[in-house]
Amino acid sequence: MKYRKLGNTGLTVSETGFGTIPILSGKVPVLPEYFSPDEAEAVRIMEHAYRLGCNFYDTAAVEEYGDAEHKTGLFAEKVGRENIIISDKARYYSGGEIYNAVLRSAENLGTAPDIYFVHQVDFGSEDEVFERYGALDALCDLKREGKIRFTGIASHYFDILRRADRDKRVDVIQGSGNILERGMLQRLTELSGEKGFVLNKVYGAGVLIPPFTPGELISGILSYPISTALIGIGNIEQADAAMEREFSPRDIPIERVTERLPEHIPCIRCQRCVCPRGTEIHTVFRQYNYCHLGKDYWALKKLSLNIENAADSCMRCGGRECERDCPMGLHIPELMQKVNTLVRDRTDYDYRNLF
Repeated sequence: MKYRKLGNTGLTVSETGFGTIPILSGKVPVLPEYFSPDEAEAVRIMEHAYRLGCNFYDTAAVEEYGDAEHKTGLFAEKVGRENIIISDKARYYSGGEIYNAVLRSAENLGTAPDIYFVHQVDFGSEDEVFERYGALDALCDLKREGKIRFTGIASHYFDILRRADRDKRVDVIQGSGNILERGMLQRLTELSGEKGFVLNKVYGAGVLIPPFTPGELISGILSYPISTALIGIGNIEQADAAMEREFSPRDIPIERVTERLPEHIPCIRCQRCVCPRGTEIHTVFRQYNYCHLGKDYWALKKLSLNIENAADSCMRCGGRECERDCPMGLHIPELMQKVNTLVRDRTDYDYRNLF
């Protein structure tokens, strides 16, 4: 295991971190595999990763990760709290809500988290998080009180992470990417480099295995300026695949990636395709790709929300700024029709009853 600095925090973290979704008890709809280990087995899996050199463990509040916090706390007590770094998170955006969430998380863990992220900040919650008395101010209060060591912002949107990078209150940022969806990774040079960067979705929530090996997926993102790559681990074999050996950074051309994929749209999710009507084009294309990579129910469920209207407005748009800004040269209106056709033709799903 190799290690990297976590921005200016003074912490040194393993290049591969442990994501705790797969060790919770119960089912998480976005995962392709469910493990549900009991407490003893979950601790054994985390301890095995620790022996392989992993010192970074990422979890989340009960509302999102069930009993993962509790299991992480048991593990921390067993190996020695001082020997590992725990990052935690919750999807609350007001100051009062995130403050109470941190206190609950500390109780579940039996210890104070090192880093606490406001989780999945989007454009609808952004201002509440960053403005006075919002979640970020509350994390700063908790830091001053010694209840956490560092503050964090986690988002799937690069513009929000850029705002976090410029905000002196933020210590660590967390974003997503992999060898296919590399757009955010390629844009990390636009950031200051002062914040630690934690990367999630390295395996694409599991859909990129196969057609790629864990080694390819991990080595392919280590050439980017990240601090640690979170890998969801649900058993000993997965820990071995992600942590048993050192991975050398490897530049895998996007053409080598896409040639292994089934039917797909070669979108790297750079998020430059800003739609004047508010359609998240890169998210639509991701769901299309995930549909063909084995997550069809989840992907189609998301796509069915407004794809017909989005595709229609896309064809009527005369500006096509999205196409001019696309580094992959995608013909976006035509591809939106392709996605709409997929959803319309999948008659084995009754979209009206999905919610």
